[in-house]
Amino acid sequence: MTLYQTTFENFNKNYMGSAAMAVIGQSCLGAAAAMYILSHGTSVGQMVQLAIIVLACILANTSILAQMKHKVVFNFIIVSTLLSVLLIILNNFIL
Repeated sequence: MTLYQTTFENFNKNYMGSAAMAVIGQSCLGAAAAMYILSHGTSVGQMVQLAIIVLACILANTSILAQMKHKVVFNFIIVSTLLSVLLIILNNFIL
């Protein structure tokens, strides 16, 4: 079994607890990404990055609140987390 499949099975088995922890975790990670983005100013590039990360976090949280299928929620959480980490690395080490 792949890592994705085993992680999804654990997420699906304990959906309520996992979804609650995911809202807290990915929201905090998105807030950290927004902080790193805004630490470099408020140019158009930073505003585009900020819009991307805010929309990704809102989409993940909304999918949980809208009670979408568990696999869709899981995928949105993964995308939001990866985007947050990518933008933190980009703004902290590269820019």
